[in-house]
Amino acid sequence: MITIVGLSGSLRRGSFNSAVLRAAAARMPAEATLRLESIAGIPLYDADLEAQGMPEAVTRLKDAIAAADGLLLVSPEYNNSLPGVAKNAIDWLSRPPADVPRVFRGRPVAIAGASPGGFGTILSQNAWLPVFRTLGAELWPGGRLLVSRAAGLMGADGELADAETLRLLEKFLAGFVEFVRERRSRSRGT
Repeated sequence: MITIVGLSGSLRRGSFNSAVLRAAAARMPAEATLRLESIAGIPLYDADLEAQGMPEAVTRLKDAIAAADGLLLVSPEYNNSLPGVAKNAIDWLSRPPADVPRVFRGRPVAIAGASPGGFGTILSQNAWLPVFRTLGAELWPGGRLLVSRAAGLMGADGELADAETLRLLEKFLAGFVEFVRERRSRSRGT
């Protein structure tokens, strides 16, 4: 079984990105599972706070990612870039630097995003690329999921309801799971 950790880059209760992530968890290929985790509760990064000990929320999330086969980040776009709250979480996850190999190095990562606008987080996704490259993650080159005009794709319950977007999500997930499977087989020498 392939296990992927899924993170929403948004804290908003009605987040389009969290809705896409929940839809992904329900549509994973049969041989994979998406374990939803959260960046909620991670404080603003402060080296003085780090010196007092790693916050529990950070330790828990680092351990979850380290134990998984891959990471799926579904991130909004703020001011044509990545959201500060999500970048803050990744900054914490990279502390101390000695933990970077355990958490990120060689870990398959896919990035998706939903936006109320017409460009579907393409600039945010581009901004995430150098962050994950710096951490040594293995970015999935096989596709992007850019969910544009997300407000019109949600049902009355706030969940992703658009049939075409759900089909694209399933295709995206199948491709990423295959990428993770290939990397896992390669690392095990099988």
